[in-house]
Amino acid sequence: MKCPGQDTRFWKPGTIFEIECPKCGSTVEFFKDEATRRCGKCGSKLVNPKMDFGCAAHCKFAEQCLGDLPPELIAQRKDLLKDRVAVEMKRYFKDDFKRIGHATRVARYAEEIFREEGGDLAVILSAAYLHDIGIKEAERKYQSTAARYQEEEGPPIARDILSSLGASQDLIDEVCDIVGHHHHPRPQETVNFKIVYDADLIVNLEEKKKESSVKEERLDKLTKNAFLTKSGEKVAKRVLLEG
Repeated sequence: MKCPGQDTRFWKPGTIFEIECPKCGSTVEFFKDEATRRCGKCGSKLVNPKMDFGCAAHCKFAEQCLGDLPPELIAQRKDLLKDRVAVEMKRYFKDDFKRIGHATRVARYAEEIFREEGGDLAVILSAAYLHDIGIKEAERKYQSTAARYQEEEGPPIARDILSSLGASQDLIDEVCDIVGHHHHPRPQETVNFKIVYDADLIVNLEEKKKESSVKEERLDKLTKNAFLTKSGEKVAKRVLLEG
C-alpha cells in the first residue's frame, strides 16, 4: 500500500505550486511530494517549504518514501523523533506521574546543558526520556529499583520503542548504551552520556532536597565534585543552591 500523503490519487488543488528562488529570484515549480528541487537558472538546491515530514519522524519506510533527505530535513526528522520518544515514554509509564515527571525534568536539564556542551540532541533527549525505562521490569522481576537492575532491563525496552519509531540503528545503539550504564560512568565517555548523567544527577539531588534527605553542605560538595561537565555543575548550583 502506498502512503496516502504521497499517492497522487489523494492530491488536491495546490499540490503543484511555485516558489521564488531566494538566490536569483527565478520561479521554481514544486510538486508536493518533492523534498528538494534545483533552480533551473542558478542551480541552487531548494527545500520544499510546504512538505510535512511529521510522519517521517516515526515511519520506518521514510527513506524509501522520501529518498535521500537534505541535512536540513534530516535534522527536522531527528527533532520530531525526540518528541515521539517523549510520547512513548509517557505511554509506557501510564499513570506513574512521578516517573514521567522525573524523565521530563531530566530531559529539560539535559537540553539546557547541551546548549553549552554540544553533542547530538536527538541522542541526548531520547536517552534522557528513556534512561529509567527499565525500572518497571526491575520492580517486577527483582522487587527492586536498584541501578544495576534498571540498567539491565532498560536497553531492550528502549530498543523496542526506538525501533518502532523508525530511529536509525546508530541512534538506537548509542541510546541503549547510555541507558544500560547511566548510573555508572566509564573512564572515557561521550559528551552525550555526560550530559544525560549530569541531568539525571541534578534531578535526583533535587528530589532528595525536597524530601530533606540531603543536607545543604552535602549538596555544595557534590556540585563541586560529582558532575562530568562544567555546564552540568553550573546548572546544579543554580537549581540546588540558589533556587
